[in-house]
Amino acid sequence: MTQTWSRARIWALIGYAVAAAAMFAAPLYLSDFRLNLLAKFLAFAIVALGLDLIWGYTGILSLGHGVFFGLGGYAMAMHLKLQASGGRMPDFMDWSGLTALPAFWKPFESLGFAFLAGLLIPGVLALILGYVTFRNRIRGVYFTILTQALVIIATTLLIGQQAYTGGTNGITGYSKIAGQSISSPDTKQMLYWVTAIFLVVAFVLCRFLVKSRFGKVLRAIRDGENRVRFIGYNPALYQMTAFAISGVLAGLAGMLFVLHVGIISPSMLGIVPSIEMVLWVAIGGRGTLIGAVLGAVLMNGAKSEISAQYPDAWTFIMGALFIVVVVFLPGGVTGLVERLKFRKRSVSEHEQEAVRHPAV
Repeated sequence: MTQTWSRARIWALIGYAVAAAAMFAAPLYLSDFRLNLLAKFLAFAIVALGLDLIWGYTGILSLGHGVFFGLGGYAMAMHLKLQASGGRMPDFMDWSGLTALPAFWKPFESLGFAFLAGLLIPGVLALILGYVTFRNRIRGVYFTILTQALVIIATTLLIGQQAYTGGTNGITGYSKIAGQSISSPDTKQMLYWVTAIFLVVAFVLCRFLVKSRFGKVLRAIRDGENRVRFIGYNPALYQMTAFAISGVLAGLAGMLFVLHVGIISPSMLGIVPSIEMVLWVAIGGRGTLIGAVLGAVLMNGAKSEISAQYPDAWTFIMGALFIVVVVFLPGGVTGLVERLKFRKRSVSEHEQEAVRHPAV
């Protein structure tokens, strides 16, 4: 048994190493356009990791992660817009009749402040929401509806405060980051590697958490919250922590997304993007970190290719694909792989048993 486990672990490590090598070497074999697409998908994978931590391992479904993703994106976009404006008031503020840069915008002239804000604002918001809901034992569909309400509130505020947020158009028109042209191929390549590094760090962090005692408690809460409470743990504390970490990861992904796409708008905080994030995890295989990454990358890659090949019918094709996977592959892609491995192992054990005890 130990030998089998060691062999499986070695193959898993080899698989991770090969995947990481292929990811970091992507600039060598992908065009600039494809590389930029992959960078965006890797940013989405970071969101999926955080969502899998709260849904796959803790059993709490959030349909509001688009808000955390968007807040991180807006934090970075505010910095980039100020850089593009040369420290002056952004153009949409001038069009809206403002005469001076709002006070809360000024700290975002610093890249370091914008980065910390992009992590802390989503994390603190998630912590506050978790404190209010989990301490009051708001669970299941009620929590899911509450996160959807958060999406509606956030998008309404961003659209309504056009003078400060750019309204429905959002914030765009960036040209530089850290003094470098953001459209330069060298800068885009560097930003791709930054995104890949952050994905690896996020994956290692989440893997450490789920393998630790903290992760065991999360799974116990998912499988039987009352039992966890009866043995002396406070489930609300663990749920709040997991939700806050998930919010931070979504904010990080939003910042990276803005660097690659060049725009953030209220539509990217909406209910549809939040539902898509859940689908990435479900299709990849919730409760498996690698499944969350694969789901985000594969589904967004499929979406990009299908929409390019079938511009009039791609939404129907993607919808059918989602239905097929959810109905026939409830464990996602990784669940299918595990089933095939289990079947192969069962056949192998049956054959060995037949050799040891041949029929007379």
